[in-house]
Amino acid sequence: MAATEQRLSTTVLVIGTGGAGLRASVELAEAGVDVLAVGKRPKDDAHTSLAAGGINAALATMDPEDTWQQHAADTLKESYLLGDPRTTEIVTRGAARGIDDLERYGMAFAREQDGRISQRFFGAHTFRRTAFAGDYTGLEIQRTLVRRAEQLRVPVLEGVYITRILTHEGAVFGAYGFDLKDGTRYRVHADAVILAAGGHTRIWRRTSSRRDENTGDSFRLAVEAGARLRDPELVQFHPSGIIEPENAAGTLVSEAARGEGGILRNALGERYMSRYDPERMELSTRDRVALASYTEIKEGRGTENGGVWLDVSHLPRQTIMDRLPRVYQTLLDLQMLDITRDPVEVAPTAHYSMGGVWVRPEDHSTDVRGLYAIGEASSGLHGANRLGGNSLIELLVYGRITGRAAAAYSESLTAQPRSAGAVAEARAEVDELLAADGPENVRALQRAVRNTMTEHAGVVRDEEGLRTGLAELAVIEKRMEDVGVHPDIAGFQDLAHAFDLKAAVLAARATLEAALERRETRGCHNRSDHPDMKEELRVNLVWSPATGITRESIPPVPEEIASLMEEVPTDGKLQE
Repeated sequence: MAATEQRLSTTVLVIGTGGAGLRASVELAEAGVDVLAVGKRPKDDAHTSLAAGGINAALATMDPEDTWQQHAADTLKESYLLGDPRTTEIVTRGAARGIDDLERYGMAFAREQDGRISQRFFGAHTFRRTAFAGDYTGLEIQRTLVRRAEQLRVPVLEGVYITRILTHEGAVFGAYGFDLKDGTRYRVHADAVILAAGGHTRIWRRTSSRRDENTGDSFRLAVEAGARLRDPELVQFHPSGIIEPENAAGTLVSEAARGEGGILRNALGERYMSRYDPERMELSTRDRVALASYTEIKEGRGTENGGVWLDVSHLPRQTIMDRLPRVYQTLLDLQMLDITRDPVEVAPTAHYSMGGVWVRPEDHSTDVRGLYAIGEASSGLHGANRLGGNSLIELLVYGRITGRAAAAYSESLTAQPRSAGAVAEARAEVDELLAADGPENVRALQRAVRNTMTEHAGVVRDEEGLRTGLAELAVIEKRMEDVGVHPDIAGFQDLAHAFDLKAAVLAARATLEAALERRETRGCHNRSDHPDMKEELRVNLVWSPATGITRESIPPVPEEIASLMEEVPTDGKLQE
């Protein structure tokens, strides 16, 4: 029997209902533009809700000397000069407005006794510029945006999986997908599409992403529509993911734990950050702390489980309960561990896609007319190392800008050609997977991808490992031809897993090929066979299946920002 197919129409379709997608949706709704937001997860449970520590803006509430220019300088310096200066200026200039928007929507920030928004230090920031709500900042932002979207009556389709962005002659005209519960198909016609469906960190074995999110959906949807990826190899490994229990491995202990004074020790009891960054110690950048922990574990000074110890038990109990309530509760729930008394066993965990869909800095438009990408799906701000707290402000700034840009693009259209052939292809892709009855298990192949990426494209990489990874990936791609997909009475999750697998394989190939091309050590990208940073590789690597990898130059940093940047440090980086 043919599947039921619903046809919907909107001016702007937003794919993803996390912070980025909702902020864009709110902007459109406030402007009176017809918008539809679609998410595969419930909007209350989007990935943004997991962001813990804070959101950056040079408000100067705690340190009057802070400026947006200094915020930009810190961001570009710690990007190892791979961040786009124009993108960085737009985000840091617009950050205070992003905070104002959240206040206007009713978000309750932590405040000083005199009413100022409280701000704390995060790793590698010159000043205190990280605003927060306990260590539930992302959850509060998500709740605030959900509440505002509901006030504006933004229609949100939950539990719908988008399988393809529909295009005709280089322009979007909508998207195709299915309902995860009953398999109902959706064909959504739209003038513009904003892609806000996250990154690809779930393709590693130990990750801060939950099951079935951040599997590279944005990468696959964009690339198959005709867009390109920028710097997919630049993946941030957060220093403190828990190790046990296995089904929660990689779950974050927020950077706020280090920001409040947490100490890292190896199995010998040594406070080892003194060897890697004696000035900043635990407040060093994420890439340096992650590499330091990796090195301690690799050289035999880790715990029996392959981790290190993060200790906050020396802090006053009330400080922990006020400033780290989520960390406290998470460890109690998962391990029956009381962090006011005992240290936590942690190890580096795949945390954030700093590369992503290639976009223009002005409005985050892509190579495809009418297609935009924001949030972790996009690229340009973070370069080779993301400062903690920058991602939340990025999604607010560009959610607003891109919402307006998509509306203006729609307004400029005199007609919107559609393609029956593109719809037929999207429909056939789903039909073919539903008919697949081979012996290969989708979940097993997903695990194989994660094993390959963990073994060959983790914190430290080399040419031999990356080539081995590509060979293993080719075998997985061949095995995918014989998958079996079996929806059942519980729903169509198995079909979603098959699409997740397609996304994971594309994202893995892009990552491995770009990691092979970047023959240097820079920020999060550590090549043990190329331990030095190379000036000729101070470029962005842009990937697509059609062109492979091309190198793209990075614009110069404006003098008012460059004058505030110190030389990019290399002490504590990988030494061979």
